[in-house]
Amino acid sequence: MKVTPSCVVSLSWTLKDSTGNVLDQCDEPVEFLVGGSDLLASIEQALQGHEAGDRLDLHLEPDQAFGQFDDRLIFLEPRSAFPEPLEVGMVFEGLPPGCSPSAPRDRLYFVSDIYPEHVVLDANHPLAGMALRLALRIHAVREASAEEVGRGSTGAGFFQLRVQR
Repeated sequence: MKVTPSCVVSLSWTLKDSTGNVLDQCDEPVEFLVGGSDLLASIEQALQGHEAGDRLDLHLEPDQAFGQFDDRLIFLEPRSAFPEPLEVGMVFEGLPPGCSPSAPRDRLYFVSDIYPEHVVLDANHPLAGMALRLALRIHAVREASAEEVGRGSTGAGFFQLRVQR
């Protein structure tokens, strides 16, 4: 079976930055719904028409991957609005009460710096602004179940970062 919209593709991968540093590697196949919310559009497009056993080497510019870095998505918030313990790298779904009312509520916020009185939060994807190299191997392709199509996901959205509801 070839990759088409509304199928499930089983992939393994190596993800590198533009200088060749490995950012992520998965040797065990993971299933993704093509035509849902699991994969970036650029990856879905590249997979079309391929089948089990195929390998793809993709070079993704920021606009094809996780977007450009947007400094308007950096927020300095009062330290008192956050729970203890607080550590760099923690992720929050939206901002707690007492934070910037203009900040988007449907974002994941990463703690990037902690100061005695303030916390710096970044709503950019951690890979925003980066060109990426992605080596994919297709292990299997199958028809998606009605439940998977209805959900829009197999539940493994590695190549997307969004608020899960």
